[in-house]
Amino acid sequence: MKVGEEDWASLEEEEHPYGIVTRRLFPRSEHDIFLAVQQPSGRRMLVLRVPAAAAEEVAEQQPSLASTRGLALQITAGSDGHGELRVVLTADDRREVFNPLIADVASAAQAVHGSVQALNAAIERFEQWRQLLRSLRDAGLGLDARRGLLGELLILRDHLLPVLPPQAAAAAWRGPTGANQDFELKGCAIEVKTGVGRNPGSIVIASERQLDGVGTDRLLLAHLSVDERRGGSGESLNEVVDSVQDALVTVAARAEFRDLLVRAGYLSEHRQLYDDVRYTVRRTDFWHVTGDFPRIVEADLRPGVGNCCYRISTAGLDQYGVSSAWVANVVKGKA
Repeated sequence: MKVGEEDWASLEEEEHPYGIVTRRLFPRSEHDIFLAVQQPSGRRMLVLRVPAAAAEEVAEQQPSLASTRGLALQITAGSDGHGELRVVLTADDRREVFNPLIADVASAAQAVHGSVQALNAAIERFEQWRQLLRSLRDAGLGLDARRGLLGELLILRDHLLPVLPPQAAAAAWRGPTGANQDFELKGCAIEVKTGVGRNPGSIVIASERQLDGVGTDRLLLAHLSVDERRGGSGESLNEVVDSVQDALVTVAARAEFRDLLVRAGYLSEHRQLYDDVRYTVRRTDFWHVTGDFPRIVEADLRPGVGNCCYRISTAGLDQYGVSSAWVANVVKGKA
């Protein structure tokens, strides 16, 4: 799900001198989850309303809930037999983060059964976001994360947007959500790797699911070799971000893209950190992951084994190589 400024506008337009104006999310869910605006302060929040006993149980288990700059997590007890978990926007300069954060927290809560489970799922998801924001702080994304984001954006801009409608291309980018592959389309999935070597001898695969083709008709592996230097003649990460956003001509596609950027850790407050380093793509390779392609998949592992990180040598991948034109046809669903 997504939360946009238009969702808040309808709540903020309602005139109530005091109290909380709410709009229910997930009407068919067993959980009472609301967008809410507190008046007269205009403070925005996500509210998960549960039976008081559930709120008390979780409050006893977690008496101290962590917050982060501009975002607070609170459990409150009501007098009507209910309690509430609130995610509150406490600083307007965190609005960029708030919308995708609460959309993610709300989705996590509604996906489980039981009030206590929903509270714990929401708290756990908020903590994941808090850790992400804490890791960024003043330094922004690390060099490896910047390269990874750059590679995914270049695949989106140069290989998906030319052949797909903007909304479909933006929606296909799933890397920031923690999906198994970076792009998920109707007929294929694409995992993207980016490195600074001219001819990489090996590629790091982060888990046994990244090259597991279960659930997709075709699985592709893309590798971008980039030149990276300060003050070079290539594109900065900011320029690539802006070029993708310019290509997304619909409001919905741009909103989807902005939310995904935040989930990837790219915040506008850090843009000045990403101007100096310039990237030039030396080459882009695509491989069709099929048959005896060298990989570890979940079915190969014994029970209890997981989270496998491994390397594959590029030396024996020639037979699996495919052209960018073939990839375009697969993306369009014509191959």
